[in-house]
Amino acid sequence: MINDIKAEAEKKMTKSLESLHSAFNKIRTGRAHPSILDSVMVNYYGQETPLKQVASVNVEDNRTLAVSPWEKNLVPVIEKAIMMADLGLNPATSGDLIRIPMPMLTEETRRNMVKQSKADAENGRVSIRNARRDANSTMKELLKDKDISEDDERRGEEEIQKLTDRYIAEVEKMLKAKEEDLMAV
Repeated sequence: MINDIKAEAEKKMTKSLESLHSAFNKIRTGRAHPSILDSVMVNYYGQETPLKQVASVNVEDNRTLAVSPWEKNLVPVIEKAIMMADLGLNPATSGDLIRIPMPMLTEETRRNMVKQSKADAENGRVSIRNARRDANSTMKELLKDKDISEDDERRGEEEIQKLTDRYIAEVEKMLKAKEEDLMAV
């Protein structure tokens, strides 16, 4: 029973890390990376479709992304979708290829992105702690119903705490890497 609770808590904590990872991917650094465009949705024959399902996104050089649509008539639609995505990017079309130069980041922009990263990391930590709280309250319920002993509950809470510490350390590691990435000139 305790192992089930622990597994459920670990699953929630893993989802929190995945969510943080995707949030960090949306925060662009000065370098071009295809994941920056993961949130862009394109109107494909009346259906909102992720960009990567209607075009290939490649890194042309370390400061430019190249988007090549699979259908030529999608070029203006994709260009508009990238501009409307509020990523601060200005695509330039040449024929059926869309080039997206990454703007240089100013010191102020970098600091704001670091603040955003810290806020996202804090949300991840809160989410992990919420998973711990849920697991601990489930164990308290089991103890109250006399399904487990006090020793089992204490042992289970210790295991959940170790799990929480491990995941929070992972959040810290991800945040440190993102900060270094953002502040690198």
